[in-house]
Amino acid sequence: MESHSRERISIDLQGLKGLLLDRSQALGMSPSTLVRTALVQALGVAAEPEPVGLGHSQHKRLSGNPRLCLRMPRENIQTILAAANQAGLSPGSYVAELVAGAPWLVSGASKAEQLAALTGSNAHLADLSRNIHALTRLLTQSNVPKALVYRDMLDTLDGDVRRHLSQAAALLADLRPRGTPSQTSRHLSR
Repeated sequence: MESHSRERISIDLQGLKGLLLDRSQALGMSPSTLVRTALVQALGVAAEPEPVGLGHSQHKRLSGNPRLCLRMPRENIQTILAAANQAGLSPGSYVAELVAGAPWLVSGASKAEQLAALTGSNAHLADLSRNIHALTRLLTQSNVPKALVYRDMLDTLDGDVRRHLSQAAALLADLRPRGTPSQTSRHLSR
């Protein structure tokens, strides 16, 4: 029984819902699969089986991606849809990126903003590198009074480098292909 679109019908179970849920759980299938199986038998037609492992909240789509249905307040749905649209992602991809901890979504900065910040940080590190070379030259010449001008730069050097590395790591993590959730969690736990 090949179907190219999802067909739905609502049925008043008249008190049979509990029995349906118990039986479907005992058989290890979703209530929808149990009802479809009974209908296939009653109608005497052949049907494609539902993929194993998909619960009643997930369905196989024509694209091959499982579907996950979430229940939440309408305001949350609107927030997710707006944020996904702003990020240029589908709602499913947006939620998956959030779960994977995509820094550009978690921080609220766009990829372009993150890249601009990293470019600015690279320029700042290049300035620091030039200043350190100038400082080294002054110290080898024993010119301490002129070397003291660089003291403030040395006081903040550690924080500047750490900020740069943090920005670089966030952007690189964003560019890394996403694996399955279990691969992502294994990677993050290292």
